Amino acid sequence: QVQLVESGGGPVQAGGSLRLSCAASGSIFSINAMGWYRQAPGQERELVARATSGGSTNYVDSVKGRFTISRDIAKNTVYLQMNSLKPEDTGVYYCVLRQGSSWYWGQGTQVTVSS
Repeated sequence: QVQLVESGGGPVQAGGSLRLSCAASGSIFSINAMGWYRQAPGQERELVARATSGGSTNYVDSVKGRFTISRDIAKNTVYLQMNSLKPEDTGVYYCVLRQGSSWYWGQGTQVTVSS
């Protein structure tokens, strides 16, 4: 099993910044990708950013130029630097890890952006 522990969420004013962290532990042998999803109230969960083991990154259009995903491979940790935050970025952010055909999810961390 793989465990994911997220940190870094909280309240912030519009225009501010937050940095989310997600540390993976447990039966880790070959991570294919790590990333972040978010879910706003009443909306479906959406992929925000993803970083693959090959070094590629993907972002949802709404965060391009504002969010940056990065990985510390030695620490099995993924980060999401979020700048110029907007109220529409509010939601629960979930860390996700894909290893082989298995997906693992964190418990989620709340991000609340006030105008």
